[in-house]
Amino acid sequence: MKSKAGTDLTVGSIPRHIITFALPMLIGTIFQTAHSIINAIWVGQYLGTEALAAVTVSLPVIFTIFGLGMGMTLATNVLVSQSFGAKRLDDLRRVVDGSTVLIYGIGIGLTILGELFTPSILRAMDTPADIFPESVDYLRISFLSLPFNFGMYAARSMLQGMGDSKTPLYFQFGSIVLTTVLDPLLIFGKLGLPELGLNGTAWATLVSHVVALLVLHAYLRAHGSPVAARWPRFDHIGPSIRQLVRIGVPASIQQSLVSLGMVLQTGIVNGFGETSTAAFGAVSRIEQIALLPAITVGTAMSTLAGQNLGAGHHGRVREVFAWGSAFSGAMTGVIAAVTLIFPAGLLKVLSRDPAVLELGVAYLQIVAPCYVFYAIAFVGNGIINGAGATIVTTVNSLITLWVIRVPVAYWLSRVMNSVTGVWYAIALSFIVSMIVSLGYYFSGRWKKELEKKGEPKPRPEPAERFADDVGEA
Repeated sequence: MKSKAGTDLTVGSIPRHIITFALPMLIGTIFQTAHSIINAIWVGQYLGTEALAAVTVSLPVIFTIFGLGMGMTLATNVLVSQSFGAKRLDDLRRVVDGSTVLIYGIGIGLTILGELFTPSILRAMDTPADIFPESVDYLRISFLSLPFNFGMYAARSMLQGMGDSKTPLYFQFGSIVLTTVLDPLLIFGKLGLPELGLNGTAWATLVSHVVALLVLHAYLRAHGSPVAARWPRFDHIGPSIRQLVRIGVPASIQQSLVSLGMVLQTGIVNGFGETSTAAFGAVSRIEQIALLPAITVGTAMSTLAGQNLGAGHHGRVREVFAWGSAFSGAMTGVIAAVTLIFPAGLLKVLSRDPAVLELGVAYLQIVAPCYVFYAIAFVGNGIINGAGATIVTTVNSLITLWVIRVPVAYWLSRVMNSVTGVWYAIALSFIVSMIVSLGYYFSGRWKKELEKKGEPKPRPEPAERFADDVGEA
């Protein structure tokens, strides 16, 4: 049901809601990934393997720092969706105010720390000396964009929490178009602009994020959105900040654990030389596309579950899980099959170095069959996060990365004396993640926290046959 403020996902067809809500998110993610790949093509094909390796080294650091803020945006989405589903709009506004204070404060603080410690971070990652200066410059520029990135993600999570995934898409598309235009101009110094090389891609991203954030908030204010930017009311945000911290801190830890695991994993890969680093960067771009449905549907699950749980419709959540698993698993399976059939052809878009291609093909042959496991795990994690039980998905990340992926990657790559050992560790971690996620989901323990809050009892609704076939948590 559509309303002026958003879309009510607590009534109507679950499959239709998944499609209409997740599709704009998927399109936006495709745009973002396409832009990322275009950047990689500019860098890899025109600036060389060293520049591509510098970006590859920097990305895990950026993602780790993003994790500290992204956990708060997930908490914002959970609380906004629960408040919107329960029709508690005053609570929604308090969540928005608390989120604004937290997220921008975190963004500014992390920017300062990042600028100070960039060289030390890259040294700790065993960054090759021949790409160290480029990596430092690229990473420092990227840190400057953190407050604007966090602000954009926060606004998007608020709108999506109200069931509106279309408005963020429009502004995301505008930002990507602007970045795509600025990239070659700043890389090669066209139209009187300075020739910045690799740093041009980072500056293009920064400028586009600033413009998109300002225009988005102007649009929201003009349309009277309840999540439009305003000066926060500090007299009423205390409880909201405590809720955001309770949900957001575990989510931030989870995001950072994932990203920090990538940093250590990249460090292990770096130990096998520049070719291995470039190959890992290339397959990471391919993997971004392969996992788009899983990430998008899993993210949509948080909002769908949050609204229905906020409204007390606990029974509908099992339908959300069943249909989400079907959609995500099917789409990811098809993409994984294509990846397995044409691995070399896909990789040649990013690099034509025979050594890079050999390692990249080996990665896809080992890891791609496990993409479906990742997809199902992401659906389960989305439901659990929507209930506010982010500590559980944090534990899942802890087990997956720090008990399985990183130790096995280190050990197996030494035993095999090859970076291929890292590839096997990644595949194994996808399987373990699914087992942990499904085990907790089907235990039903994620419902207990909501029941303690005295949520309204779910109204009787007809059971969907498809969901019955899958089973109830």
